[in-house]
Amino acid sequence: MKQRYIGETSWEASAVALGIMRMNALTPDQAAKSIDTAFDNGINFIDAADIYGDGDSEKIFGEAMKKTSVKRDDLYIQSKGGIVSGNRYDFSKQHLLDAVDGSLERLGVDYLDSFLLHRPDPLMEPEEIAEAFDELQKSGKVRHFGVSNFNPQQYLMVQEAVDQRLIINQLQFSIMHTGMVDFGMHTNMADTRSINHDGGILEFSRRMGVTIQAWSPFQYGMFQGVFIDNDKFPELNKKLQELADKYGVSKNGIATAWILRHPANMQVVIGTMNPEHIADSAKGADVDLTKQEWYDVYFAAGNDLP
Repeated sequence: MKQRYIGETSWEASAVALGIMRMNALTPDQAAKSIDTAFDNGINFIDAADIYGDGDSEKIFGEAMKKTSVKRDDLYIQSKGGIVSGNRYDFSKQHLLDAVDGSLERLGVDYLDSFLLHRPDPLMEPEEIAEAFDELQKSGKVRHFGVSNFNPQQYLMVQEAVDQRLIINQLQFSIMHTGMVDFGMHTNMADTRSINHDGGILEFSRRMGVTIQAWSPFQYGMFQGVFIDNDKFPELNKKLQELADKYGVSKNGIATAWILRHPANMQVVIGTMNPEHIADSAKGADVDLTKQEWYDVYFAAGNDLP
């Protein structure tokens, strides 16, 4: 599988990551099979969060690792913190320290390869974040840091306060969620797609050397459902199947390849726990779509050029 240098570091990991948000629905034995399948198909990056399954997803992962042949040092394990589910976002020093300790205990590991601030807290105090990051790094509990769903000004506000490089930003991006791309092409226009929803985060991330981790790569809307094999999107599925037949992969594989074709050094975070779909999606990382094929998929999703 293709590899990605994460941020401007020498830290290299798989272009596809396995997100474990839904792992709480599995037994430890089932989760172990998902982990084994991912690793056997070149995926060595695990994305977690303290709120996934109210913590149960991390717990199941930790139990599953005892049943798999995959070793801790074979994986890059990432978690996120800062959301108090249903109540608030919280980037206070103590909450971040507690969030990491909780994740480490549930995951059954001694350290995280990376820890992300999970959605921006409007009451964040960057100096507190800096103190938490320093303590987490000095204790050896976290090696790298990043953010999730931050716009450029939010990123800079935190980056200017902390000593560590923020090397990751998780952002929703897929064939059916292309606002970051649309905005750039519709500059100086008055149509809906010209609206700047995110501060030019795509171009900003490229300039700053930040790795974008694309979440919900097979979803449309905000968790409204998958677009693959969905009757609502006949033209898109026809094009995906055409390219899948050409390259000998699945539609999931083409959807993965479409994201990775963008030159922004993205990673794709897949959330399926189905071993077959994990393998299908992973194969897309080794498909190199042409520029025209990338645009053809974009058009099939209902987009056009201004």
